[in-house]
Amino acid sequence: MDTLTHALSGALLARATAPASSADTLPLRRRIAIGTLAAAFPDSDVVMSWTTPLAYLHHHRGVTHSLVMLVLWALLLAWLCTKVWRKGPGWRAYFGVIALGIGVHIAGDWITSFGTMVLAPLSDWRAALSTTFIIDLWFSGIILAGLLASWRWRHSRWPAVAGMAALCGYVVFQFALQQRAVDFGERFAAASGLHNARVSALPRPVSPFNWMVVVDDGERYHYSLVSLWRKDLPPPPAPDAGFIARLGAPYLPLTHAAWLSGARFGEAEQAALARDVMAQPQFAFFGWFAQLPVLYRIDQGNPHTCVWFQDLRFFTPGRASWPFRYGMCREQGGPWRPYQLVSENADSRVPVY
Repeated sequence: MDTLTHALSGALLARATAPASSADTLPLRRRIAIGTLAAAFPDSDVVMSWTTPLAYLHHHRGVTHSLVMLVLWALLLAWLCTKVWRKGPGWRAYFGVIALGIGVHIAGDWITSFGTMVLAPLSDWRAALSTTFIIDLWFSGIILAGLLASWRWRHSRWPAVAGMAALCGYVVFQFALQQRAVDFGERFAAASGLHNARVSALPRPVSPFNWMVVVDDGERYHYSLVSLWRKDLPPPPAPDAGFIARLGAPYLPLTHAAWLSGARFGEAEQAALARDVMAQPQFAFFGWFAQLPVLYRIDQGNPHTCVWFQDLRFFTPGRASWPFRYGMCREQGGPWRPYQLVSENADSRVPVY
């Protein structure tokens, strides 16, 4: 989830949970401001990306997004608030709203596909419900509507409560759609004889009805871009179609769904080299991060050979670039070294260590 949406969700939750009486508690405006900042706080870990290209993978949505660390962060930020506002209530008045802000941020990232290390630093396991796209305009719109209603009826917390209830209902609705998309994938797997395949459904822009259904049989991915809303094939986007129209165009009705297929390690002549690279100890970070790793391409030239992988989770037609492409390169039979591919140009690689 983008940081702005996180911050707005913290403001809405702070207003929804504000007590009726302000005696011995935070002034309402300060409470909302603190909730906003607390909900944005976990994304401060983005500074890790300024060190090495791998730091973002290893640490983003780590300790600042951890349920294990939540109380510690809330205590620290509450103490800082007492230093900023020396005249006023003690740290206990700040602790609750800060904990709620951090908690709603963690929940907002948990429902996406990137994954959140909720047990860090005890474990680097990533929890991901995968019901909501990383930038969901409907999700953000519900929060904004709740905040506008709260401003209009500023003396009541019930507009904010209604906004939070609508937001939770929207995620439940997305979960139901996800199960419908998974069921579609399971029917395809059964019809194709892929009885032991793993089926998943990943949200896509720009509608909660757009999904990418993935059937993973261990060696190949079979995936389809579907719309659970459309009944008829959409016309192709016009040459001057806007960004939103281009993003939504590839998703087809279930009755017209097209299934694509790709080998995890490429085709036969590529597989041996791709498997060798994936098994390299220095490339273990990608195996840990990528849930749906697939060979992107092999660049063979003079003097470098590079083998590039990507994560199918982040495949979004209509998007100019595909993030999190990593691989290994070597020169004339020398040792493999890990790199990140930052653009389509084969020379646009940066070392990860």
